[in-house]
Amino acid sequence: MSDLVWSRDGSDWPHREASQFVAAAGIRWHVQRMAPPSGDAPAILLVHGTGAASHSWRGLMPILARHFTVIAPDLPGHGFTQSPLSHRLSLPGMAADLGGLLRGLGVAPQVVVGHSAGAAILARMCLDGAIAPDLLVSLNGAFLPYGGHAAHLFSPLAKLLVLNPFVPRIFAWQAMVPGSVERLIANTGSQIEPTGIALYGKLIRSPAHVGAALRMMANWQLEPLLQAMPQLATRLLLVTADRDRAIAPAEALRLKQIQPAALIENLTGLGHLAHEERPQLIADLVLRYAAQAAQPGDNALTVS
Repeated sequence: MSDLVWSRDGSDWPHREASQFVAAAGIRWHVQRMAPPSGDAPAILLVHGTGAASHSWRGLMPILARHFTVIAPDLPGHGFTQSPLSHRLSLPGMAADLGGLLRGLGVAPQVVVGHSAGAAILARMCLDGAIAPDLLVSLNGAFLPYGGHAAHLFSPLAKLLVLNPFVPRIFAWQAMVPGSVERLIANTGSQIEPTGIALYGKLIRSPAHVGAALRMMANWQLEPLLQAMPQLATRLLLVTADRDRAIAPAEALRLKQIQPAALIENLTGLGHLAHEERPQLIADLVLRYAAQAAQPGDNALTVS
């Protein structure tokens, strides 16, 4: 039960050959980059959600890399990316730091795809002018505060947990119990392959990774983002899954009331990790909407 070390814990990381470590925004990032053989392709940025890492895109990346230069970082404190000061593990802080990474890489993504909290980070980046993509794809995006009275309890509870330095180790220790990771994934409503479960197990057995996820949740404030969402100029696609136990599909309808231009695609038979369950299905959606969103005169995407 130790912190993640690339030479040891990254030995079986999906697409290890696509990994690189980059210093930007005061952080040492783990980033995966994958592109077509020609190398001349528009960029797409993939941003995972809380508690995950770049492994979440293991099935989707190679498909999208036939058409895009794919950039998939581990968020600050997650996976193999260095953790910043605690106050930076917030929605505006992570959006700003991710913008710094893109500037360091010299990348201006034409399409951005975010899962869960990753979608909120991308929306914040668009609103702040850090990125100006043609399309933002939200996969079971977490845009709304946790429902009902829980919204008033969640952040204080997370902050209380973060104050106890033993809590991340307790979480990581519990992940050692046989079947615990399988139950955690099942609670998302998704069914993923054993390799994916093993990778999530590796992450949640890391106290540093768990601690960063808890600090992120403690600092998470979505109200300012929701207030700004009517000003979002980027085309927004909200992909929902009917078996998602983390983000109710109805939340996309509530968000559409705030951002009427948003488009909604409802998936059946899939859960919160739909992009891990059916990567080809998600890739087809991304490619179709990206082709529609491409502006005349841009490096337009051709789907073959």
